Amino acid sequence: MVSPAADDRSARHSVLANARRAADLVNVLSRPGPDSVVLAETGRVLRAYGESEPLGLTGADLPGLREAAAALRPVFAATGTDAAAHALNALLAERTGPLRLSAHGGTSPWHPHVDRDDEAPWAEWFLASSCLSLAVLLWDRGRAPGGVCASAVCQDVFVPQGAQERRYCSRRCATRERVAAHRRSKGSVPVRCR
Repeated sequence: MVSPAADDRSARHSVLANARRAADLVNVLSRPGPDSVVLAETGRVLRAYGESEPLGLTGADLPGLREAAAALRPVFAATGTDAAAHALNALLAERTGPLRLSAHGGTSPWHPHVDRDDEAPWAEWFLASSCLSLAVLLWDRGRAPGGVCASAVCQDVFVPQGAQERRYCSRRCATRERVAAHRRSKGSVPVRCR
């Protein structure tokens, strides 16, 4: 997870930071586990990306947040720009409101929203803000805004940095897959400790 500095008000609202927050939340909300753990991890991600206390996040918010994460996953999994654009267009048409600007009563820089209002439920805000940032990334970069890790043991979504295409969510996953492929090519069998 890469988050902006907590005291950098403008970086907190950057398109890239919001897209990365979307990926981190999709990953946390997609993992199995007790609601208390998922809720704590969701709160940790929101705080890391500058959401103010008190969050007011409760277990009652989890079903909607999980459903929003499931709706966003196809955008990250889209194979190509056109597929990602079609997935985003469907979500924007069916699940978001009109574009508006908000400064949250002067507590943040002006930035766009496509949720109903500044008091929208967490799930609505998460889906709408994620769709908006992923759409702007697609527009800016001219390619799909994210991906799903190609590792067989990891299904995390990610937002690529820079212009290079990525297959893995992290260096750890890329290294694990490279080592496994090398061992397969050499016919190596993992050594077991006794």
